[in-house]
Amino acid sequence: MSLELRHLRYFLAVADTLHFGRAAERLGMSQPPLSQQIRQLETLVGAHLFVRSHRRVQLTPAGEVLLEQAREILQRVDTAVDRVQRAQRGESGELRVGLTRATPLLPQIPRAFFAYRQQRPQVQLQLREMNSLRQIDALLANELDVGIIRKRVLPSELVAKRLLDDPLALVVHATHPALAGKDPDTATLSLRQFALDPFVGFSRDAGAGIHDHVIMLCRNAGFSPRIVQEAGESSTLISLVAAGLGVCVLPSSCSHIQVDGACFVALSDRGAASEIQLAWRREAVTPLMRQFIGLMRQEVVRG
Repeated sequence: MSLELRHLRYFLAVADTLHFGRAAERLGMSQPPLSQQIRQLETLVGAHLFVRSHRRVQLTPAGEVLLEQAREILQRVDTAVDRVQRAQRGESGELRVGLTRATPLLPQIPRAFFAYRQQRPQVQLQLREMNSLRQIDALLANELDVGIIRKRVLPSELVAKRLLDDPLALVVHATHPALAGKDPDTATLSLRQFALDPFVGFSRDAGAGIHDHVIMLCRNAGFSPRIVQEAGESSTLISLVAAGLGVCVLPSSCSHIQVDGACFVALSDRGAASEIQLAWRREAVTPLMRQFIGLMRQEVVRG
């Protein structure tokens, strides 16, 4: 026979009450089986733990030592069980989340992260900035648990759910004829008006996630954009527009980047919004991930 946790729990009940009858009542058992369990424990540890008499029960020096150790052991067991249960409920653990550079600029995203942190303070979030293409590779390599990416065709191993839409805007020079007599903050333009203009934009391998989307929008407007310059950063593209090299389509979330001479103007074209998605490995959903995905989508809708 080996020592089991029940032996320690029985021992603590007697040690706390120093009375076999009251200890048995606390444990919901009769006194004879309790006395038998204590004798088994004494045999297992090779020491007398209690001095018994008709008037009282006392701990022996060996019992005093076991009392301290038993409390510590059972506390550690209870803590371990609690942590396991929290992990099973998605309330603790580590979560690796990828996000693009522009994603935190959408006000809904930091608000959702803040709400999640308030609700799940024991979850350690590891936020990693990388473009959509790199996030997809990281998800496939099990280097990320969840990615916050712009919509694109995904490998079959991944699944994605819509989080929110980021409206697309046209970035034009402040002196562009299309803005004559208009306030850029309230004006709305159509891509069709810029069919003859040169365009600057993200290169496909930049992984920004909107290169193909912009090409599609232009084609829906009846033309193929004449791209004269490509870059990998939104700030560079805005500077190129300010330098007069062409017009550009960017997410509205990039409008915080202020460059003299460049203006963000809303687009009226149907579908002129970049869908932000949560992506993860299809076969690797944990309770922690499920909680995060659900709470993020809930908070974004609420925000």
